[in-house]
Amino acid sequence: MLKPRKLLNNNFLSSLDLSPSDVNYILNLATDFKSKNLEIQLKNKVLGLIFDKSSTRTRVSFQVAMSRLGGTTIDLNPNTSQIGRGEPIKDTARVLSKYCDVIAVRTFNQADLEEYAKWSSIPVINALTDLEHPCQALADYLTIKEEFIDLNNLILTFVGDGNNVANSLMICGALLGVEVRIACPKGYEPTPMVINKVKKLCKGKELIKIFNDPYDAIPGSNVLYTDVWSSMGEENKSEKKDKNFIGFTLDSNLVSKANDGAIILHCLPAYRGKEISNDVFEGNQSRIFEQAENRMHVQQALLYSLLS
Repeated sequence: MLKPRKLLNNNFLSSLDLSPSDVNYILNLATDFKSKNLEIQLKNKVLGLIFDKSSTRTRVSFQVAMSRLGGTTIDLNPNTSQIGRGEPIKDTARVLSKYCDVIAVRTFNQADLEEYAKWSSIPVINALTDLEHPCQALADYLTIKEEFIDLNNLILTFVGDGNNVANSLMICGALLGVEVRIACPKGYEPTPMVINKVKKLCKGKELIKIFNDPYDAIPGSNVLYTDVWSSMGEENKSEKKDKNFIGFTLDSNLVSKANDGAIILHCLPAYRGKEISNDVFEGNQSRIFEQAENRMHVQQALLYSLLS
């Protein structure tokens, strides 16, 4: 059983808040929770959820994770609280710090998340912003580790928009030594700011590669990953993106170009026939629902690490 330890940063706003040893610690701790080798009770601890964006997996996995730790969750719906009426973040953060022990925030702007952390006296967790989805990346790499055991020399290819999920996959991959390839149409590459930060983490190793043709990116890959082409808040761009992403559907033809034994990941929700074909989604190589389950286990490990 792993002994409790504090993370590098008291908040989890970005995958950059973790050291390589932090990531490995959380993945190993999540494995212990999943295999029921670890029974922890954080009685009287309260998790506050502030979700400006709709959610299924993130919301439920956090609630169940906290419940399994013996704690309580309070869902702070902006539509039924003063948050939705424009109360300043600095006021909300300071008040909730008096009631809760940790806050998970799912919002649009990374700057808003950082504002919560600035004024909060308790840990703040990024439950998704437009810039990053770091909890998702932890679950992804736990799923990959379960499949391949050793992460060295693995290649993960993400086919789709260079979005928040892609950003966190690149950062976390650099910390773990996994080569991450992004295959996207021209103009949809990840933001240069994130790419530059990731390159610094790579310390001279060529772990990040950007392609504009998925057929160039996929050969040699051990993991194929995709996500919706239009994220929440981009509904007005969906028609344009559907046209620009023709040829980027993860189908059996693309999958056949990867290594034998390659696995398929998708962070959900999925639109079959757009970013992924139904036969690939439901096929033997899919680990999509194991990946979804692992959200709960890594968030249990993350909460325990921040509250221990």
